[in-house]
Amino acid sequence: MLIREVLAHKTGAVIISVDPDVSACEAVKLMAERDIGSLVVMRDGAMLGFITERNILRGMHARGCAPIEIKVGELMEQEPLVANLDDSVDYARDAMTKSHTSHLVVLDGEKLYGVISFHDVARACLKEASFENALLKRYIKHWPE
Repeated sequence: MLIREVLAHKTGAVIISVDPDVSACEAVKLMAERDIGSLVVMRDGAMLGFITERNILRGMHARGCAPIEIKVGELMEQEPLVANLDDSVDYARDAMTKSHTSHLVVLDGEKLYGVISFHDVARACLKEASFENALLKRYIKHWPE
């Protein structure tokens, strides 16, 4: 299964973004309202970085301050982990596991195409395993005597 297929089946696949000058507090509020764990950091239509709940928590801990005092641009990953539309779900799972990251930015060439979470990858893997399981059961059932 390809990342392209994961994004095609993802409900509400709208890219939610913030400006780097937005406070971490506003970013947290937006993530909570949208029930998402990451935001693309953009300005004038260009991706500048990527921020997750984890980035915000670590940034607050390192600086010892409240999220209202910190700007998203100070906490974002400037070079986030990226995948292409034609990469496999296995690649995404492996890359996310090795880098201990929960989200992956998806590009189509230079164009931002979307974001997938580890949850999206797990759901795709389960779907693929269920399909293969059904095929194997059908094959075994019709085994020639």
